[in-house]
Parts: sequence; structure tokens; C-alpha cells
Amino acid sequence: MNPGPSTTVAVVLAAGLGTRMRSRLPKLLHPLCGRPMLAYVLDAALAATGGRPVVVYSPATAQIREVFAEVADFALQDEPRGTGDAVRAALAALPELRAEATELLVLNGDVPRLEAELLGALLEQRRAVGAPVALVSVATDEPGSLGRIVRGPDGSIERIVEARDATEDELEIGEINAGLYAFELDWLRRRLPTVTPSAATGELYLTDLVGLARQDGLPVTSIVVEDDGRLLGINDRLQLAEAEGELRAELITGHLLAGVTMEDPSTVYLDASVELASDVTLEPHVVLRGRTRVGAGTLIGSGSRLVDALIGRDCRIVSSVIESSEVGDEVTVGPFAHLRPGSVVGARSQIGNYAEIKNSRLGVEVRQHHMSYLGDAEVGAGTNVGAGTITANYDGRRKHRTRIGERVFLGVDTMIVAPADIGDGAKTGAGAVVTHDVPAGKLVVGVPARIREPHPRSPAGEPDR
Repeated sequence: MNPGPSTTVAVVLAAGLGTRMRSRLPKLLHPLCGRPMLAYVLDAALAATGGRPVVVYSPATAQIREVFAEVADFALQDEPRGTGDAVRAALAALPELRAEATELLVLNGDVPRLEAELLGALLEQRRAVGAPVALVSVATDEPGSLGRIVRGPDGSIERIVEARDATEDELEIGEINAGLYAFELDWLRRRLPTVTPSAATGELYLTDLVGLARQDGLPVTSIVVEDDGRLLGINDRLQLAEAEGELRAELITGHLLAGVTMEDPSTVYLDASVELASDVTLEPHVVLRGRTRVGAGTLIGSGSRLVDALIGRDCRIVSSVIESSEVGDEVTVGPFAHLRPGSVVGARSQIGNYAEIKNSRLGVEVRQHHMSYLGDAEVGAGTNVGAGTITANYDGRRKHRTRIGERVFLGVDTMIVAPADIGDGAKTGAGAVVTHDVPAGKLVVGVPARIREPHPRSPAGEPDR
């Protein structure tokens, strides 16, 4: 959609702690498909207005400012005195943040499935009518405890009444307030100071502005939408889980239509930031998190968990965990392998059963077989890492690196005590404990490992057998 003019500012209300979440974390920072709940609202606000939103926070939700410092501006509501007071705090900050502002879009930060298209339509509706206030209402069979939209005989909006203050007839109204507003800014600046505190709570309610506009003889316009659940705020962990399921279903549908195969989509868990190429196959019970990207033709097998992983084309990842690591094209991993952060595996390599890699770089066509550990290592192309091989990279105080050249053959149960350099084409015997550098082309055996020279009667370059 086309963003609104630069003079339109979105104000996102985010000062409430959200006590029903029963959490030390502010409600709006709870993750939803890998992103904080508030991130989705800020995306919609930016798309609708074309400018940085202003987030109203409180001392209890100050962590929000740290998380979103790069994408939003902020206004402090020092005490929770209602939605009207939150907008007052935003207006106080606008001369410094947006001196050119003429129109205000007000959103709640706990409605992550909000769409920018609806916000754009709300702004256009207000401008078309020339109303000081425009709002979104929802037609529903279950209005619950939400504010009712009271209309006059001619169908125009007269006021919004909260459920606790409504008469029996008003409680039967099936049109509710969604908490989304567009305001003409000059009128808002004049009228917001005249809103009086609620006798019941002492708070200032933004909804009172509807009645004030009618007192001024001005129209209040609206967009009425059907109740599909998208505009419901998230207040507790049950609602958060429901929203997660709905959003994940949308993400999965998009990937399926883009050419990804999922054998059982209901068991696939992925974040909104995950990127999957066409012809990727996800077996049941796969978890993909963060900035994970998977190349075309790759299969991610059952039980695999990928977090911030970059996977190349035509790979086969079976029941393995890959974290903050990069895997080249045509690589096989697993089953039950673990690539820990900082690992890079070159194309056409093979990482076997129960193999573990940490902060290491493997060249092309490396074969790391089962029950092995490579930590803080550089491994050259074509090297064979025998079963049980370990790089002992930690001396109790510091980590040390191991450098293994190209076409090296590491025998079963080799232990390399870092720091150590293994030259190109070198070999280790089964059970060797390498405590020193190994020259290129040499064979070392034993504990500690020593160079074994070929017998004089043996063919050149061949060890005595």
C-alpha cells in the first residue's frame, strides 16, 4: 500500500505492564513467532504512515525503549492514568519529535495481527469526511466487556460506552470499539485537555473524545469490520498462544504456496524471519528459528532444530541441531549432530552421527565421522576425521585453536591437544594423542604421538606395516 503523508504520526500505546501475563517481561516484548509482539504493530504503523512511530512507554516498560531504539521514537507516561493521558504524553513530545505533524493515528501495542491496509483505510476515511475523529469498530456476536458503539437514529456515532457503564439495552449492542483512532491534530490538542477523569478509576479515557466531537457539532466517522479475531488484544499467555498458532498457520500457508513441502504442517514450528527456498522439504517435528535460511532442494529431517542457521542447496539435515552456523551446498548432517555457534561447513562435506562442531571452519569435502568433537579448529579440504576424534581446545584457563591441513587422515580416537598444527597430508594412528605440531605428510602414532618413519625396505612414503 502507499504510505500516508509525512505529516501523519502513529502513536503506539505501550505503557501497560500487562499483569495478566504474570511475567517479569513487559507484555509487548513477549515473542510471537520469534519477534516481540510490539514489532508487528510498529511494522503496520510504519507502512501506513511512512514515518517512525512514537511509542508511549512507562517506567515499568522502559525495556521497550532499548529493544526498539532503532525503529521508533518515544514518549514517557510517568504514571498509568489511562489512554487519554498516554496520548497527552505523546502530544507533549511531538513538537520535538514531529513538529510538522497534522494528523495522529493511535494504536494499541498488543494487537500484533493488525494490518497496515486497515490503518491506511482509516486515515483515508477521516480525510474524506473531514472528521476530527475516525475509529475502527467490530461487528460481533460476542461483545463481552468491550466498549459499545452507540449510534443515533441516523446511524451516526454518538458516543462509546464502556460495558460496566452500559444499560441493559446498550449491552445488547453488537458493535464494539477496536481501540484504533485517527485524529485531526489541531482539534485533538484543543479538546484532549477538556477530558475529565473517570469517577470510577480516575483515568482519562480517549473514548470520551467521541462525545466531545459531537458536542462540537462535528462528525465522527468509522470503518466497521467483521470479527475475525485480528483486532483482539493479547492480555494473557493463553491468548498469546492462540495468536502464535494463527500467525504460524499463515506463515506455513505462505511457504507451502511458495513451493515448500511439509509432510505434516501442524508439527512444523517456524519464526516469521525464516526464509525457505522452493523445493525445500520439512519432515514432521522440525523447529526453525531466528534468521535461518534454507537453500533449494534441502531436506530438514524430523527432530531437527535450526536457529540462525544458513543452509545451502541440496543438503540433508537429519535429527540434528544447528545454531548460528553456516552449511555449504550438498552437505549431509546427522543424525544427532550438533553444530554450535560460529561453525562453517564446506560444500559436499559429511557430518556423521553424534558429531559436534563448535566455532570451527571445515573446508570442502571434509568427512567428520561419528562420536567426534571439533572445537576452535580449522580443517582443510578433503580431510577425514575418524570416529572418536577430539580437539582438546581448553587448558583450564584459555581456549586454543587447532589447524588441520588438507587431505589429512585422523585415525579413530585421535586426540589433538591444542594449540597444534597438522600439516597437509599427515596421518594419525588409532588412539594417537597429538601434543605437538605434525609436519606435512608424516604419520604419528602413540601416546604421546611420535613420528613413525617408514622402514628402509618399505616403498618410499609408505609406513612399515
